[in-house]
Amino acid sequence: MVARITTVAFQGTDALRVDVQVQVVSSGKQIFNVVGLADKSVSEARDRVRAAFVSLGLHLPGKRITINLAPADLPKEGAHYDLPIAIGLLAAIGAIPADAVEGYAAIGELSLDGTICAVPGALPAAVMATSQGLGLICPEPNGAEAAWAGDLPLLAPQTLVQLINHFKGTQVLSRPVAGQMIEPQTSVDMRDVRGQETAKRALEVAAAGGHNLLMIGPPGSGKSMLAARLPGLLPPLAANELLDVSMVHSVAGLLHKGELSRARPFRSPHHSASMAAMVGGGSKAKPGEASLAHRGVLFLDELPEFTPQVLDSLRQPLETGEISVARANAHVSYPARFQLIAAMNPCRCGNGGADGIACRRGERCAADYQARVSGPFMDRIDIQIDVPAVTPADLALPPAAEGTAEIAARVARARERQMQRNEGVVNAALSQAKLENVSQPDADGQRLLIQAAETLGLTARGYHRVLRVARTLADLAGSDGVHRLHIAEALSHRRVRAAQANGHQAIKTTGKSARNPFYS
Repeated sequence: MVARITTVAFQGTDALRVDVQVQVVSSGKQIFNVVGLADKSVSEARDRVRAAFVSLGLHLPGKRITINLAPADLPKEGAHYDLPIAIGLLAAIGAIPADAVEGYAAIGELSLDGTICAVPGALPAAVMATSQGLGLICPEPNGAEAAWAGDLPLLAPQTLVQLINHFKGTQVLSRPVAGQMIEPQTSVDMRDVRGQETAKRALEVAAAGGHNLLMIGPPGSGKSMLAARLPGLLPPLAANELLDVSMVHSVAGLLHKGELSRARPFRSPHHSASMAAMVGGGSKAKPGEASLAHRGVLFLDELPEFTPQVLDSLRQPLETGEISVARANAHVSYPARFQLIAAMNPCRCGNGGADGIACRRGERCAADYQARVSGPFMDRIDIQIDVPAVTPADLALPPAAEGTAEIAARVARARERQMQRNEGVVNAALSQAKLENVSQPDADGQRLLIQAAETLGLTARGYHRVLRVARTLADLAGSDGVHRLHIAEALSHRRVRAAQANGHQAIKTTGKSARNPFYS
């Protein structure tokens, strides 16, 4: 007799169906085998299952036990195979009715005393079970998370004993309740920022259109302070976005007590982060910071201090919104459509952008420091502004009349215009064909854009990113068309670092429109 139960194997955020087949035969040598391309953590399940059975007073028969995980060519990783293997064995030896587990999938790790421990990926597993018309058996700590998948039959026992008693009819396990839905909250306000009106405007534009933003300024100018206030300007996650984000966080084991949050993710990795930590990878190809920031914000402070390889690894997801991790036996893809917010000093000593303070190494200090960030990476950043040092006069100013709530309301209106016009896509993520249809400037704006592209030596990508920002500025203004004024302001938000090799004179904007020769 072969007992069967379903479980899952994870590939990225996808849960793939795996059939656990258990056979106990009296012929042959006493042995416990797990086959089906299982890694070490899965093979070790036999020892955890055996110890859990002993703790319950159950002894495995002195027979040949074979556990087959089908399909055999699909890699199996993780400790969540413990519970389905144990359930299959219980059915095979007659400890529970064999037909009781039909129609269920199971995930869970076993401790040596029979306690069922939490595992990552309960939400994708529950979604897979729902799509297959199955119920789910999961650890009690994962029950609130799995309940978000819908009205599937759901069992969440604390111990293996509770599960056995439930299947024997001596105990009833109640269905767990879905965890709490947390609404976005913020304890910081844009009113706390004194001065920096240009930077606040750039932050509003970035929030409205989902644009990548780079702030360059001396230490203490408020770059990190501004970045920390961006989440308060962004609208809550929509239902489909919430599911995308929650699936990634579930696979990463970050959904505590089954709580889902409508706040957009805000990830701020340290500049010592490795490439695997940033884009995902490792022996089990776990999601990295870029994927954990999916549908939210990835904030990179001290941008040039990140290794060039780590920064350049973000170039692909900045364009495609997806990260593919290649391994010898599998290719795993994670979603990574994030909004990049970066901050950096103008030079290593930090004085290059401070008025009245000379840079310690002269002009070459800034050139060498900023050259640590590659040109192709910089070209993918829509808005690049200088953030000047805060003066004592700025600090003495009263709080601004507009705070986070007022700016967020304008951002929400601009995003609503985009959602209706762009079929649910923000301006920063528009395809080139769609962008040209909705962002065609008027005649004056087109002449200004062509002149700026020739003078500044903009690449094709830079040209289209100016158009994206201009379209967002028009949305903030409630305008159906893109005009010269919008093109001019978009150009004022695109900082040029150094003279181009083709001889064009570079223009370094300070973020103030009046200093941009194309703003009129």
